[in-house]
Amino acid sequence: MAFRFENLEIWKLAIEYGEKIHKLIKKFPKSEMFGLSADLNRAGISVSSNIAEGSGSESNREFKRFLGIARKSIFETVSQLVIAQRRKYITEEEFYSAYRDGELLVKKVSSFRNSLK
Repeated sequence: MAFRFENLEIWKLAIEYGEKIHKLIKKFPKSEMFGLSADLNRAGISVSSNIAEGSGSESNREFKRFLGIARKSIFETVSQLVIAQRRKYITEEEFYSAYRDGELLVKKVSSFRNSLK
């Protein structure tokens, strides 16, 4: 693999998380195409994108900053998932599955971030 991020477990998990989010929003009504669907898709993609971008940083301090942004994107997706579940766009089971995945990803990103000197 040519890029540092491709070997990172957190990046691989973030890609899976973004795919899960994308599958969920396919069920949303068309009226949300430019609203919640677009916002949730963007936030889901942002997680892996920030991990990848940060891995190319000149310093661990800068990489940590990007990992912080990735964490914030996970928080954003969870908040938006709450809205989607309350609006009945996704089931309670789908919500909790994505919630647990987000929770695990936050823990792993935080742990990796803390391991950087």
